[in-house]
Amino acid sequence: LIPDGRVAVNPKGLEYYNNLIDELLAHGIQPHVTIYHFDFPQALQDEYNGMLSRKFIDDYTAYAEVCFKNFGDRVKYWSTVNEPNIEPIGGYDQGILPPRRCSFPFGVLSCDNGNSTTEPYIVAHHLLLAHASAASLYKEKYQAKQGGNIGLTLLGWWYEPATQTPEDIAAAERMNDFHIGWYMHPLVHGDYPPVMRKNVGSRLPSFTDEELKRLLGSFDFVGFNHYIAVYVKADLSKLDDELRDYMGDAAVKYDMPFLKKNQLLFGLKSDFMTSTPWALKKMLEHLQLKYKNPIVMIHENGAASIADPSAGNAPDDEFRSQYLQDYIEATLESSRNGSNVQGYFVWSFLDVFEYLFGYRMGFGLYGVDFNSEERTRYQRHSAKWFTGFLRGGELRPVALPGQAYSQ
Repeated sequence: LIPDGRVAVNPKGLEYYNNLIDELLAHGIQPHVTIYHFDFPQALQDEYNGMLSRKFIDDYTAYAEVCFKNFGDRVKYWSTVNEPNIEPIGGYDQGILPPRRCSFPFGVLSCDNGNSTTEPYIVAHHLLLAHASAASLYKEKYQAKQGGNIGLTLLGWWYEPATQTPEDIAAAERMNDFHIGWYMHPLVHGDYPPVMRKNVGSRLPSFTDEELKRLLGSFDFVGFNHYIAVYVKADLSKLDDELRDYMGDAAVKYDMPFLKKNQLLFGLKSDFMTSTPWALKKMLEHLQLKYKNPIVMIHENGAASIADPSAGNAPDDEFRSQYLQDYIEATLESSRNGSNVQGYFVWSFLDVFEYLFGYRMGFGLYGVDFNSEERTRYQRHSAKWFTGFLRGGELRPVALPGQAYSQ
């Protein structure tokens, strides 16, 4: 929409999104729009180091207004930013995501710029303020006449203790504060979680009174992208290190053998594939109890299969049908238990270019033959199951190979 980051709006971009929105509505599909999803303009990255600068807030707000002004008559659900609790870590601590900033010894890849101990917190702070700025603009200028809703979307891993020792139980609670509470605590309670204030200290930015007025309650809903439970152990020795990054401040370490516990990393299919819908229920209960039971949209949930060119257009993905049934059932149970979850989206309708995996992983209900010039689509078992579920209005049993029907 704004290739250079500010001022000039691309008419071809406006035409594309207007056509897309109109086509969705013509088919009875309600668009839920994410304004920013890891696509920061290179021009602004070059000009002022992107989200490290407060200039980002104004440029982002102006961009959001272009969206509200041009599409808000038809779009009733806006998500300001996608996974702002993961982009600062991947891009500014570990250095595995753009703009690949990090500092020794913390980067997963070799980085020759950045500061892993401070920059993730600065970027997250500016993302929060950008969200609050755009949400305030929408509520003050557009919401009454357009009748829409606005929120943001977080990655919602659920952290679980590797053992039932008090130390590991506390580590999981601490990591959920660092992961979910990093954004939810300021939005609901007006500051970062106390454990972050304590462990990060002066490296954690503060909010002015005016910023807090905009930030507190600056959402109509919160979206979550949820796939997995992650097991962690306490590593309190990290707090003795003078130089610490995000994981050091959280004082935990991943229990890597969790892959042997029938886990799905990002929902990826494994030979011992078992879904963990209880993790979604725990996350929703956590939001219910700790963050005043906000309206929640599950914006992503699904399972992937590794692309196998030799398999052709194999439609047999019963594992995905079972996964979706497990998680939809968990969502329903959470709703019956008082959670304010009001939406659920499967990731995804089609196999697409995945941000982390390229074309190596397929999450789609419909497969895509990327070796074909026509990009031929083919219906998978999960598409048939999900269609039947939506039409029938009930959870239906899924038969896995070699198993009886699972109720």
